Amino acid sequence: MNLRYRVEVSQAERDELKALISAGKIPYANSSLLAADAGASDEDIAISVGVGGSTVYRTKRRFVLGNLEAALSEEPRPGASRKLSGREEALLVATACSGPPAGRARWTLELLAGELVHLTEHPSISRETVRRRLAENQLKPWRQEMWCIPQVDGEYVARMQDVLDLYAEAPDPKRPVVCFDESPTQLIGELRQPIPAAPGQRRRYDYEYKRNGTASAANEVLHKSSPV
Repeated sequence: MNLRYRVEVSQAERDELKALISAGKIPYANSSLLAADAGASDEDIAISVGVGGSTVYRTKRRFVLGNLEAALSEEPRPGASRKLSGREEALLVATACSGPPAGRARWTLELLAGELVHLTEHPSISRETVRRRLAENQLKPWRQEMWCIPQVDGEYVARMQDVLDLYAEAPDPKRPVVCFDESPTQLIGELRQPIPAAPGQRRRYDYEYKRNGTASAANEVLHKSSPV
């Protein structure tokens, strides 16, 4: 099966990529996406950027199936353990959504890393670890206004851990809980139509995908809950 992903970069995404390049932040994904948007082949991109063809393919796939943040973030490597646990990642998200420290206009990666060291038992946390976890949750606290948690204190962390403990319990059909969560869904369009079968020839189908925007969908999850 030959899967193809067509990259179409919006003007806002193009401006962001060019800004990263101007700032000297030029990972292969930046130039790969701009070259793919201009119509360059995977082979030509791989040669000009200096990476393998599979790297170009994976970058385009992350962009089409996800978004720009996903494309600029490497996929998890097999066998590599995550620096943050599920609870610690939830704490990071809550902190990023809270008000910044006194005297600061917004959270930065360095501030979040330092705050997480203070709130957990990690001796150190890199800004790259924070950046990756925020990118996975589509958070950019330094670039946009958002609903904020007033303060991440001991009471908030304790209540958050109660909720996380609940979801870590084994499913119990006698104690169900229904959780609704609205999340964006990437809409993917197919560009190639199948070629019908003919005498002496099988039906042929090729795959090429492009992004068609996003839509919000309410996800209903049947889980468990404590008795009311």
